[in-house]
Amino acid sequence: MKHKMDRRNWMKASLAAIAALATTKNFPALANVDGIQVAKASKVYMTTEITPESLVKIYEAVGRKASGRVAVKISTGEPGGHNFLQPTLIKDLVKTVNGTIVECNTAYQGRRSTTEEHLKAAREHGFFDIANVDIMDSEGDMKLPVRDKKHLQYNLVGAHLKNYDFMINLAHFKGHAMGGFGGVLKNQSIGVASSHGKTYIHTAGKTELPAELWSNLPEQDAFLESMAASAQAVADHFGDKILYINVMNNMSIDCDCDSNPHAPELKDIGILASTDPVALDNACLDLIYAIQPTEGNNNRPLVDRINKLHGRHTVDYAEQIGLGSKSYEIINL
Repeated sequence: MKHKMDRRNWMKASLAAIAALATTKNFPALANVDGIQVAKASKVYMTTEITPESLVKIYEAVGRKASGRVAVKISTGEPGGHNFLQPTLIKDLVKTVNGTIVECNTAYQGRRSTTEEHLKAAREHGFFDIANVDIMDSEGDMKLPVRDKKHLQYNLVGAHLKNYDFMINLAHFKGHAMGGFGGVLKNQSIGVASSHGKTYIHTAGKTELPAELWSNLPEQDAFLESMAASAQAVADHFGDKILYINVMNNMSIDCDCDSNPHAPELKDIGILASTDPVALDNACLDLIYAIQPTEGNNNRPLVDRINKLHGRHTVDYAEQIGLGSKSYEIINL
């Protein structure tokens, strides 16, 4: 026999539903309501201006000052591609924090699979004109512990990571042929992993050997969950000495690791930043999905790619394992 739900239970059920569904600026940050824990909304700062000055401005707005030896993690871009973040855009920020641009070698064969060729590519793309560039796995790799051991037993990152006190995760938000999309979570997982670590993540813990990568690809969600777990390991390594920035420009369906990316079909959106990588990537995804397709601003190819590869699961799983919250509050600058 069914019983009518009293008002108190109805309120609890409603608040639980809000906690599960709320993204954000539509719901205030809550801590404990009627005995139910409701996730607080993380602050995500946003500017529609994509300029060197606005990049510095949004970094300062986050309120987490970079100190000590600062690593600025970007993608140096596979030669042939041209959508990667340009040195002219990031120069002022890198100089403001006296940062070193850091990268790791790729697991696939290309111009960035060896340190020597990777450094040449970074020089060709102009990054040496604005700062020192460190290929962090040029002298091997090191293991970081992972909290979530569903697929990975550790995270394998460039050995030079230990040389830095603070990281600015400066990502170019765009599509990706394997993960659906790339933002700060990918930049911190695949991006910080050594070439062997990239293989380990891509194969969800099956192998570290790049030569065995393509014959050991796992079920898709296992790969996405491995990215979330490895991103969490890097966040744990730095603690509160890390911040996250997504630049939403030149948003092709393809990654900057592609030497011949598809032309972007979306207009530039802006720059977003946070101390919560889950909230940040989720906010960027919501902005993409909310676009009403028009001529010259068509979100459907990128949305279709993300959906086909179940890309949002990376964000969902990252929240599930405690890396951050999908709930956010947009603060416009």
